Amino acid sequence: MEPEPEASPEQPVGVALDRFEILLIAVLVAVWVPGILQLAEVWSRVEYASHGFLVPLVALWAATAHRAELARLPPRPLRGGRLLLAAMAALYLFALALRDPTVLGLTAVGTVVAGVLALRGIAWARVLRFPLGYLLFMVPLPGAWVTPVIVQLQLLMSSLAVAILRTAGVAIYRDGNVLVLPGDVSLFVAEACSGITSLITLLPIGVFIAYFTEAALARRLVLVAAVVPIALAGNLLRVLVTVGVSMELGVEAATAGPVHEWSGVATYVVACLALVGLGALLRRLWPEDGRGTRA
Repeated sequence: MEPEPEASPEQPVGVALDRFEILLIAVLVAVWVPGILQLAEVWSRVEYASHGFLVPLVALWAATAHRAELARLPPRPLRGGRLLLAAMAALYLFALALRDPTVLGLTAVGTVVAGVLALRGIAWARVLRFPLGYLLFMVPLPGAWVTPVIVQLQLLMSSLAVAILRTAGVAIYRDGNVLVLPGDVSLFVAEACSGITSLITLLPIGVFIAYFTEAALARRLVLVAAVVPIALAGNLLRVLVTVGVSMELGVEAATAGPVHEWSGVATYVVACLALVGLGALLRRLWPEDGRGTRA
């Protein structure tokens, strides 16, 4: 067999779309409007799913990082790829009728993967494996999975906060996820302070940072794993600040005013900076050659 000619850098024919591909993509987008609206309704209503709006944009940007490599790959559609795309269309109609956002989200990701295979082939899907896999972060998680985690995180945050504050000499008690402050004032550790939103929304950020800033697999895994303690530590700090403000200004000012809103934003920003800082620290203390800190 003769080797396949590579596209020259001056003619990136591998990336250009022909009329059929443009038409097919336009049809898919039009057909998927009802499904996208269903997903958008969940992303706008559920706080820990709000990052779903940004995930497709981030995945598309990540795909453009591979455009030079894709330009050298001639399109080789997968045999049977159009049948796979048709099967995903049937699954989409089922998911649309079922009105299950998780199934619908998984079907959306499957449709994109099937589209790449049907139009460009396995080689393209292999190069685009990160942006295609990243799309999974837009899939809304089943409430039956998330609710028990929220409950456990609320209990964990309230227990840790009480332990720390008692060590500091604050007379505080816990009844489930309700904190009883001095003066018999009650403070409810709500879902927003459980850490679930930070945990779920920081994970795609951690994966993105790890993929594009780290070359070593071990450092990538450490950075992604660090999302859990960083997210929980940030929300524990938020609970402690809320307790402090409640004792000084009252529960209403601490939980319904701008202090509470900005504390959530500040917690998230600090957590993102902590991830970036941890990545820089790992590169310094754990270089790729494994010999320790660079001189």
